[in-house]
Amino acid sequence: MSSAQKVRWSSRLTFLMAAVGSAVGLANIWRFPYTAGVSGGGAFVLVYLGAVVLLALPLVIAELTLGRRGKGAPPQAIRNVAVESGRSPHWGWMGVIFGGFGGMLALSFYAVVGAWTMAYVIEMGSGNLAGVSTEQAQAVFGGLNGNFGSLLTWFTIFIGATMLISARGIKAGVEKAVKMMMPALFIMLLIMVGYAVKVGEFGQAVDFLFKPDFSKLTAGIVLAAFGQAFFSVSVGLTALVAYGAYIRKDVSIPQSAAIIVGVDTLVALLAGLAIFPIIFAFGLEADAGPGLVFITLPFVFGEIPGGQIFGTMFFVLLLFAALTSSIGMIEAPVSWLAERTRLGRKGAAAAVGIISWSLGVLAVLSQNHLSSFYPLDGIAIFSGKTFFDLFDFLVINIMMPIGGILIAILCGWLMKTKYSRPELYGDNPTIWYTAWLILLRYFAPLVLLGVFVDMFLQAV
Repeated sequence: MSSAQKVRWSSRLTFLMAAVGSAVGLANIWRFPYTAGVSGGGAFVLVYLGAVVLLALPLVIAELTLGRRGKGAPPQAIRNVAVESGRSPHWGWMGVIFGGFGGMLALSFYAVVGAWTMAYVIEMGSGNLAGVSTEQAQAVFGGLNGNFGSLLTWFTIFIGATMLISARGIKAGVEKAVKMMMPALFIMLLIMVGYAVKVGEFGQAVDFLFKPDFSKLTAGIVLAAFGQAFFSVSVGLTALVAYGAYIRKDVSIPQSAAIIVGVDTLVALLAGLAIFPIIFAFGLEADAGPGLVFITLPFVFGEIPGGQIFGTMFFVLLLFAALTSSIGMIEAPVSWLAERTRLGRKGAAAAVGIISWSLGVLAVLSQNHLSSFYPLDGIAIFSGKTFFDLFDFLVINIMMPIGGILIAILCGWLMKTKYSRPELYGDNPTIWYTAWLILLRYFAPLVLLGVFVDMFLQAV
């Protein structure tokens, strides 16, 4: 009997917090609000909401269905579902490649960003960033990355924390962590929004995010909205397959999936309302990525009343978002190794941690000693990419879209309806099941293929 057959989430709420935590990551906070603002504001948001319903939601339902039906870690669960429907058992390798290797590769570079976040909790909380100029803030960030020993230490602590939580198992580790971090994350986010209303240009931020400018909507931007919706829920690396294996039979997968994607979207919008009012209050340009979080915001927090307190709160919020995501990233390889080897849960977590850490050292070195080293520079699509950039590109631009397409094919085409329908809506035919199946079979693969090709063309 697999561990997934013996272990279940303590409650539906706990499962939802874990799944939302896995989906909500740093990209929700620093990428989506900016992308929405510069891509048509409310017009982009409307397209994005449509993408959430038409693309993200069906794929989240699919991953959770595969997990619960397959009753095991992603490689075994996918194999079980395929064999049950008379398909090749080799489908299990999808779980190994995308869930196992993909999860560890994702953690290897994501932990670098987690390390930045950890370091900035201390920097902001100690007052070291009080009154810094943008140039000084940039120097602090550059100094952190330039110091291999310091960055490696924070990187190691972040991976260590992820592994310790995972090693304790679902109930004693993952559940306890998300029960603490997810409510705290939402409370802090709401406090930050209230603070932004008081000290910032809230109306300007609302216009930036929600005022529709349909003239900016192009085919490329529409495709970007669908891509953002897909990447935001972290589908493709089978993390939700792993979490789905622990869902009780009386839990509605469609309803749970709707809550997951809904809350994920809400966090992204609230993040924009928390960040951009205080950015605009200083007449600064909105941007995305590390520059916004680790350079622009520290300067702003250093200039406004209570900035040290609220700045520290913001980076703690980011840290919780990073940790809940990293826990989800490695649940697939940890649960698989725990099932298939004699390592047990603790040994499996340690093995995954060591592999991820070893790969991640290259990503750490990319910020300093190997910042000018491009390992695959001879290949056009990988030209100019450090190890950090390469790992990011492989996971985000290649593995996740392909993984999403394969999930859609397996669950939509190869899994027999007599097995998928009962998992979702019981034995009674329903229009919702039909709609889900149509979207999964036809819409999702075509859109993801478009996203995949578009990203490749941009990279080239």
